[in-house]
Amino acid sequence: MIDHATLITYVVIVLGFVFIPGPATLLTMARAASSGTRAGIATGAGVAAGDLIHTSMAIAGLSAIIATSALLFSIVKYAGAAFLIYLGIRTMLDKAPIELKGAPAISAGRAFRQAVLTEVLNPKTALFFLAFLPQFVRPEHGSIAVQLAILGIVFVMLGLVSTIVFAVGAGRLGNLLRRHPAVVKWQGKVVGAIYCAVGVRLALQER
Repeated sequence: MIDHATLITYVVIVLGFVFIPGPATLLTMARAASSGTRAGIATGAGVAAGDLIHTSMAIAGLSAIIATSALLFSIVKYAGAAFLIYLGIRTMLDKAPIELKGAPAISAGRAFRQAVLTEVLNPKTALFFLAFLPQFVRPEHGSIAVQLAILGIVFVMLGLVSTIVFAVGAGRLGNLLRRHPAVVKWQGKVVGAIYCAVGVRLALQER
C-alpha cells in the first residue's frame, strides 16, 4: 500500500497539473462553449476514460519491469524523470493558441467518443503515464500493480473533477482566456515548470 506521505505529495502534484488549463481542459471548454455544458462534461468523461486505458496499459507494462529488476526499475525512473524534464521544457517553449470558438455543435455521446479516441491515440499521454506513475511506486510497500492502479485512478478522478469544473464554467473562463491570451501563455510556463521540478526531484530521489 502507498504510504500517506507519498500519496499526499502525489495528490498535490497532480492537482497542480489538472487545475491549470491544458490541452484536455481547452478541448473540454471548447465543447462546452459550442455544444453546451452536457457535451463539455461528456468530453471530460471521455478524457478520463482514455486515461484509464493508459493507466491499464502502464500497469501491464510496468509491473513486471519494476518487480523483476532493480536495475530496470532505476532505468525506468531515470528515463521517466528525463522525459518529464524534456516535456516541461517543451511545454514552456510551446505556444498555446486559444481556439474556443468555431467548434461545431455535437451530441454528448459523440463528444464522449471523440474525447476517448483523442486521448487514447495521444502518444504524449501514454509516455506521460509510463514516466510519471513509477516515480511514486515503492516496491517495499506491497503489490506494485495495486500501487500503480491507485495512482492512476487518483489521477483520473482528479482530472475528471477538474474538467467538469471547467466545463461548467466554460462560458466565463472562455471569455477570460480570449480576452487575456497571456493567461494561456503563462499556464504553459507554470505547467512546464512543474514538469521540470518533478523530473529533477525524482531523478535525485533514491529508490
